[in-house]
Amino acid sequence: MRLSILYAGILILAGTVVAQTPATPDLHLRGGRFRPLTYSELTPEQKTLADNVLNGERHTLNGPFNVLLRSPEMGDLAQKLGTYIRFHTTVPLKLNEFAILITARALNAQYDWSSHHRYALKAGLSPDIIEAVATGKRPANMQPDEEIVYNFCTELIRTTQVSDATFHAAVDKFGERTVVDLISVVGYYHFVSMILNVDRYPLPEGTQPELKPLR
Repeated sequence: MRLSILYAGILILAGTVVAQTPATPDLHLRGGRFRPLTYSELTPEQKTLADNVLNGERHTLNGPFNVLLRSPEMGDLAQKLGTYIRFHTTVPLKLNEFAILITARALNAQYDWSSHHRYALKAGLSPDIIEAVATGKRPANMQPDEEIVYNFCTELIRTTQVSDATFHAAVDKFGERTVVDLISVVGYYHFVSMILNVDRYPLPEGTQPELKPLR
């Protein structure tokens, strides 16, 4: 009798747990040209990518991930690179966000700009510097490390090269590893910005584009 009661209790508890655990979680995906996918229609490879992102340091599939799910093996490799660049790079956080904003402005990537504008302010980047980049002007009153990053990223984006003076200034200040990480920031956010631009990825509801066309 006691065993029967215990067994029944276990079944009720298990049923409650199952009922509280959604079989198909809402991924909150958004998209423009690429239709937002649902968890129930994902392939095993796509579920691996989604789970890795949601269980990682981002905790969200906002941004390029609805598109990257279309090529999940590549997308999973890309998100691992992005995790390093966002959270583990040797570029100091403020300067990392500065480089992202410079890249987003160059590619007119509205979503990246909107997101990283907030992150840059939180990291300590001056609002005046952010406003100058937004309007396509060289910021005034930059700190020496900020000026080195601005020169390096701007020159690399505009010419696809950097001069000896710009290169040596960056290496002397940050070291070779950090310079390589800085190049990677620019390259990765070109990749992300192009994905978002091709998708015409929507901004969050109620948000207006912050970047105006440059003359």
